[in-house]
Amino acid sequence: MKTSYYYFVLFLTTTIAFAQEIAPVRYTAHNKGKFFISWGGNRESYSKSDVTFTGKDYRFTVADMRAHDKPKGWHIDYINPTKMTIPQTNLRLGYFFSDHYSVAIGVDHMKYVMTQNQTANVTGTINLPASDPGAVFNGTYNNTPVNFTDEQFLTYEHTDGLNYINTEVSRHDDISKLFKIGNTDKIQVNLTEGIGFGVLYPKTNTKLLGKERHDDFHVSGFGTSLKAGLNITFFKYFYIQGELKGGYINMNDIRTTMSTDDKASQDFFFFQRILAVGGKFRI
Repeated sequence: MKTSYYYFVLFLTTTIAFAQEIAPVRYTAHNKGKFFISWGGNRESYSKSDVTFTGKDYRFTVADMRAHDKPKGWHIDYINPTKMTIPQTNLRLGYFFSDHYSVAIGVDHMKYVMTQNQTANVTGTINLPASDPGAVFNGTYNNTPVNFTDEQFLTYEHTDGLNYINTEVSRHDDISKLFKIGNTDKIQVNLTEGIGFGVLYPKTNTKLLGKERHDDFHVSGFGTSLKAGLNITFFKYFYIQGELKGGYINMNDIRTTMSTDDKASQDFFFFQRILAVGGKFRI
């Protein structure tokens, strides 16, 4: 009888161990080896910026220039393949090299528009040839208040756009238990934080001192950023993610006219609010 009891215990223990071994592992339990892609929209805020304009016959700085973004709002263009670059958008492609860390490349397509009709102090000199249309602005400026109502003096925007091409390293943590979610393959909640660095490749649209407008893509500087976000994943593969991202941009080589002698430089901080949809998958 005792021998039968031992066999029964052995059988029961083996069965339980075997059942544990073959228990299904949820797809969302591990991230390592997964790829992801996301697409979304954003809104931005910018700090004031001192912008210096230099050329053959002028050099002046507009102090504390104010600027804003150019939102499209809820619009079909976000998913229209022929017009997807018109709104303010975010594209990201990434890979999980561990369960908690990923690396990604992406483009934050922001828009930066100088606020027109603002009054800002100007310091510097303008000494254009008398035949130039912009010669009416010739003079020496010494912290001189200027109301930028005349578009011949200056309009300035990075609207196609303020393109921040960057690489990010991020951490991801599953916090589903805080919401008493048992089956994360149906719904999973994650926190994410990251740091990024990249280059600025804007298409700057400028009208300056009556000169011919320049509006071509040009590598103009660099940026760095920090972000934090909340990711909600549905049915293992699809997610929606909200992020707050702040950063610093320094552009010391901005093209402003058709002449390579003319350029601008500025640096400023930005704050971005992002809402994106995406997917995680294995290849």
